[in-house]
Amino acid sequence: MTYYSGKELAGAFRTVRQNTLQVAQDIPEAQYGFAATDGCMTVAQVLAHLAASTNFHYKLHGVDKKSALSMEDFGGYMAEAQQIQSSLTTKDAIVAALTARGEEFASFLESLTDAQLGEFVTFPAGLQPPSKSRFEMLLGAKEHEMHHRGQLMVIQRLLGITPHLTRNRQAAQAARAAAAASAPAN
Repeated sequence: MTYYSGKELAGAFRTVRQNTLQVAQDIPEAQYGFAATDGCMTVAQVLAHLAASTNFHYKLHGVDKKSALSMEDFGGYMAEAQQIQSSLTTKDAIVAALTARGEEFASFLESLTDAQLGEFVTFPAGLQPPSKSRFEMLLGAKEHEMHHRGQLMVIQRLLGITPHLTRNRQAAQAARAAAAASAPAN
């Protein structure tokens, strides 16, 4: 069985958030109003959404420690996240929120015990599945961010920006090729 503790979950989330922060830094503020097409969120809206999105999990699993999620709870958490998102209107504010809220959430994840991660949260009647473990729900926060970061990386390409993960891979490949070219022949 593979073991994944709160500490590992926090580390994985920090890695994902650091990559999101790099994307946020690499896109010039003048391009924060760009949307890939009509009906899509702008760069600023996606990044503000990510800065606010951990609020749901932090409140549900941390502050309120609910074992049953009602539609009213869900609506309240989403309204709070929307308020946070709406307040983030500049690149500096978005980056600051991504940084601070990301670390707050990662620290929370790090504090969770195996027993807490194994607890189940039930959903309103009719929803499928009827419940999920806290671990699965909290892992969803990381998956959600990776989904939107993928969108942002496509947007970077549309804006003529090579994403940092691609730049890093290209630099590593070039270094390996240079090392191979300068290695003495056997």
